[in-house]
Amino acid sequence: MMRRHPHRLFPSAALSAALSAILASCAVGPNYHRPTAPIDTGYKENHDWKPATPGEIAPDKPWWSLYDDPLLDSLEGQVEVSNQTLKASEAAYRAAVQVAAVDRGSLLPSIGTTGAYTRSGSGGQVNQAITTASGAAITTGGDGNRRSTWSLGAQANWTIDVWGRIRRLVESDVAKAQASAADVAAARLSAQITLAEDYFQLRAAEEQARLYQTDIDDFTNALTITQNQVKAGITTLADVYAAETQLESTQAAAVNVELTRARFEHAIAVLIGKPPSQLSIPSGEFNTASPVIPTGVPSTLLERRPDIAAAERAVASANALIGVAEAAWFPDLTLSGSYGFSAAALPGLLGAQNAVWSFGPALAENIFNGGATLAQTREARANYDQAVANYRQTVLSAFQSVEDDLASLRVLEHSVTLQQTAVKDARSSEGLILNQYKSGVVAYTNVITAQTTRLGAEISLLDIQSQALVASVDLISQTGGGWEAAELERRDRGVPASH
Repeated sequence: MMRRHPHRLFPSAALSAALSAILASCAVGPNYHRPTAPIDTGYKENHDWKPATPGEIAPDKPWWSLYDDPLLDSLEGQVEVSNQTLKASEAAYRAAVQVAAVDRGSLLPSIGTTGAYTRSGSGGQVNQAITTASGAAITTGGDGNRRSTWSLGAQANWTIDVWGRIRRLVESDVAKAQASAADVAAARLSAQITLAEDYFQLRAAEEQARLYQTDIDDFTNALTITQNQVKAGITTLADVYAAETQLESTQAAAVNVELTRARFEHAIAVLIGKPPSQLSIPSGEFNTASPVIPTGVPSTLLERRPDIAAAERAVASANALIGVAEAAWFPDLTLSGSYGFSAAALPGLLGAQNAVWSFGPALAENIFNGGATLAQTREARANYDQAVANYRQTVLSAFQSVEDDLASLRVLEHSVTLQQTAVKDARSSEGLILNQYKSGVVAYTNVITAQTTRLGAEISLLDIQSQALVASVDLISQTGGGWEAAELERRDRGVPASH
């Protein structure tokens, strides 16, 4: 009988691979479709409201440029390179990308090489079976003398993804990596938003300190007036003590404002990755203008908010894992082969007479595992349902946050107008009452009441203006800060989606 040469098996192997590739075109499990979400045609709090200072983020500029503050621009630019929380999120994204690459590698054959030298012997006339490094078994005889075996070979194993288990797993990994990329964008936006809010509240604290300093000067002047009134015999020391109490209380409040400013400065330092001792923010003006960002229609949030994108990608990942679980119902097909050389001496090892080879497919099917496969499939579907619910809840929460900020800006804009009038009236009232006191018409308690009312009105106005600035920043956050879900595809070119 004529012996077949090993190389004549290669066409059969190629045919088997081609057939396997055809079979691998199918994949069990549901194909992904984005779940529906409750979306309205417009925002309730945006109807019939025209903001006094509308703003628009330029497409070629970051969102914080809307506030026209060079120092804020400088601080925001340092968040990207220095914030440690953001770096941790980016590291998690890189790890997720590599997980997808690891599982994608399972779609291709694994090939390895081996080389071995074996020295063996026996105590008598025996035949000894030796398994070579290439996987072949040979029998050697001996008389108790020592013997040597040299071998060199290569092996290949390929699990054919007939049912799409590996491809579904890669699909899940890719979706997870995209969700991780969205998490990076969310972490970056969160750090930037927090920094802007802290920065504006720091400026508000400085403005409050200036208000207190003006009041301290006014109260010092009032104290001098009461002292002169006592010397003239017009009033008593009670007015002096009352003026001193008011002055000292205001000085104490001014010191507390310094603490508030220091804490915001420390928080900003940490956000840009610096120890608080290495950051000193110079005093600046408090910008009371609160630009309002157009929100568009609610459906645009699905593409503009990274947290919604991350939740949607989690749904896609869970959907793919259903296919991974369902693939366990079907048998695994593995092709394996080896080719190598084995000889008793190193010279001539690579000769044709020393060649050994093997090739063949293998099927493996789980017959009974106590219902574990069924339970895993049900678990995967339950996880998918959970991801869908989380996605829809994220969408609803996003709509709520936008509505809250729109309502806040609308109400605060009206409140600023009213409070500005209140401050103007309080200042006029204070001036009149102080003149009446100098003329001896009213008691000093009336002056204290007027001054306290005026100071409270000024601080209330400052607080409303500060809230409006923070609300405008938060609205930018709730509408995505210029981010778009399309960035996931652009950033994820190294991890293409599995189909």
